[in-house]
Amino acid sequence: MATDSWALAVDEQEAAVKQPAGIFPTEDRAAQSLLNKLIRSNLVDNTNQVEVLQRDPNSPLYSVKSFEELRLPQNLIAQSQSGTGKTAAFVLAMLSRVEPAERYPQCLCLSPTYELALQTGKVIEQMGKFHPELKLAYAVRGNKLERGQKISEHIVIGTPGTVLDWCAKLKFIDPKKIKVFVLDEADVMIATQGHQDQSIRIQRMLPRNCQMLLFSATFEDSVWKFAQKVVPDPNIIKLKREEETLDTIKQYYVLCNNRDEKFQALCNLYGAITIAQAMIFCHTRKTASWLAAELSKEGHQVALLSGEMMVEQRAAVIERFREGKEKVLVTTNVCARGIDVEQVSVVINFDLPVDKDGNPDNETYLHRIGRTGRFGKRGLAVNMVDSKHSMNILNRIQEHFNKKIERLDTDDLDEIEKIAN
Repeated sequence: MATDSWALAVDEQEAAVKQPAGIFPTEDRAAQSLLNKLIRSNLVDNTNQVEVLQRDPNSPLYSVKSFEELRLPQNLIAQSQSGTGKTAAFVLAMLSRVEPAERYPQCLCLSPTYELALQTGKVIEQMGKFHPELKLAYAVRGNKLERGQKISEHIVIGTPGTVLDWCAKLKFIDPKKIKVFVLDEADVMIATQGHQDQSIRIQRMLPRNCQMLLFSATFEDSVWKFAQKVVPDPNIIKLKREEETLDTIKQYYVLCNNRDEKFQALCNLYGAITIAQAMIFCHTRKTASWLAAELSKEGHQVALLSGEMMVEQRAAVIERFREGKEKVLVTTNVCARGIDVEQVSVVINFDLPVDKDGNPDNETYLHRIGRTGRFGKRGLAVNMVDSKHSMNILNRIQEHFNKKIERLDTDDLDEIEKIAN
């Protein structure tokens, strides 16, 4: 296979060891978010129920059950997965409030990193292209302005530290004239030292009638506490948790004694059934690199995803896989979330996902196997079990999801062909 399809895989499991449970380093979260933005050409087809919590039970909005019915409320906290239109929603809110004739910042949007700010800026430019008088400024490190200068652009997007400097120290922006304040990627934002405090300081400089909007792909307790500090008296929209995706995925496990037996079981499986495309998840980058090399020796078209690559390069590898130029994608958790490839029919957990304490990582398991069974199709997930410990992990995953995972004998070709039908 061509060398440009290869790269070292990143191991989020190793990175997570140094972090609190459930928190990856900021650059990993930010990179994953940027990756999703780069590869997402369409909105995801989401069947999750929407839960709306309205601050005023007397409001006509109190009983709404969808984004469409909500009709852009005053202050908003919204949570939904990548690809569901959060950026478009708050860009629309900003565009609707701008008065082009007034040559000063009226909308302020915070992003956790320079790269994410640029991506959001591109959306603003695309959605505002029929509004030629609309101007956008980037408050990011490296964008040097003369002291005493005033910003004439209508929308300012930037990172918390630079925006705070522009508002408080350099006086480029009059925060009392801001109509809409957006805090995007809140789950990424709070993973950065200082960003929480900076965002709260900016928010406290804004007028009382400023519309506050906070968006996040996840809604952990830490995000929720932060959101409550930044957005007063909010309406809340969030996706209800559901795991009905498992209903379309057949789950099996294979007993093996070691890594080589796992590889042989994988080859038996791949040789016995028709697989459009497969994703294989490993626990460490060392295992992922070894496995990709062995599969390549067997003649398979293999791509190895790298979290150490530039995000744009990672997006290119995923696009190649999506286009079918490689049939197998070997990766660690860098690819577990948010990547939809319609042709993926099999997901293999070469190693079961565990957290930093060695306990089952049920969330990651769900996201991994959710890469198959997409778009209403049937999917197949196969888990490799090579020890009493991994068998215990599998049993606890079964209990958590209340779904039976059947044993599969990959030496029995008839049995393998039967599960494929």
